Amino acid sequence: MKMEASVSAVEKIIGYSFQNKKLLEQALTHSSYPDSVSYERLEFLGDAVLGLATSNHLFLAYSSVDPGTLSLLRAANVSTEKLARAAVRNGLHRYVRHNTVSIVDMINEFVDAVDCEDDCVVVKYGGLVKAPKILADIVESIAAAVYVDLDFDLKRLWVVIRGLLEPIVTLDDLEHKPQPVTMLFEICQKNGKKVDIQQQRNGAKSTASVYVDGELIASASSDQKDIARLEAAKAALHKLECLLPATTMMPDCCVDIDGTFEVEAGKQKLYAICGMKKWPKPVYSIEKDEGTPQDKKYVSAVRIATPAATLQMSGDEKSRVKDAENSAASLMIRALQHHKYV
Repeated sequence: MKMEASVSAVEKIIGYSFQNKKLLEQALTHSSYPDSVSYERLEFLGDAVLGLATSNHLFLAYSSVDPGTLSLLRAANVSTEKLARAAVRNGLHRYVRHNTVSIVDMINEFVDAVDCEDDCVVVKYGGLVKAPKILADIVESIAAAVYVDLDFDLKRLWVVIRGLLEPIVTLDDLEHKPQPVTMLFEICQKNGKKVDIQQQRNGAKSTASVYVDGELIASASSDQKDIARLEAAKAALHKLECLLPATTMMPDCCVDIDGTFEVEAGKQKLYAICGMKKWPKPVYSIEKDEGTPQDKKYVSAVRIATPAATLQMSGDEKSRVKDAENSAASLMIRALQHHKYV
């Protein structure tokens, strides 16, 4: 697609017509693309601008919330995961200009995983497919391009760019889905381990390092202190999966419902597992369909083909097909963990 067409398409997506089209052209150009100015400078500005615009919104929306909670809310709204999903949800990934094959593979894998996600999942701190940073960079660079084109008017920028960030993570969302730093402390406390997160500033970058029982587990850097802390906690949780019991690693997504095992968004997680393992997509079937229209009962089964064998798992009885399939996927995930497939 020619850049003129890409610029026009993105303008329609964000609902803003640029006075200086070159700004948006630059915002959509990766450094791998030859003989063109990349989005790197705009991304630098956009990272700070989105953080400030989001901070202003949260400050006005939550007049009695403490600074620590406001920081968690800001981190949830401008994290790499959140912005990358915003790029995919709005179709911005189709207009990135680059010259790297590996980028295509990363983006496609992530897009496939996001397509399977439940739309009701607002807070997303990381799935089984890592969000490509280039997608978050694009959102930041576009925001900066709009900001510059608006003569650095922050209020008008927020009016334009807020639609890209929807749904905005709210305090209720945050309370219903624990933040990675909170999860990290809770998990380690349950396993008798001490957590210490140390942060250092080196120029424009803040680096957060996670220590568990005095041992360095993970670290991450960002222009924003709370984002660095968030990313370091996510990385630490990922590494601890190999060290701690699996049942303690999912306090926010595994719950007992009527004595059964459930994984939040189990279907999308199982799909992502199969994608990472290069297995065929899961196949679902209805094993039981009984009852009256007012009192339906469904049991679903899921089948996946691994190189070693074809695995099948039936779920618990549910009143909706969607829930029955999620139950089957949940039990399959537990079985895969138990038998060391993942």
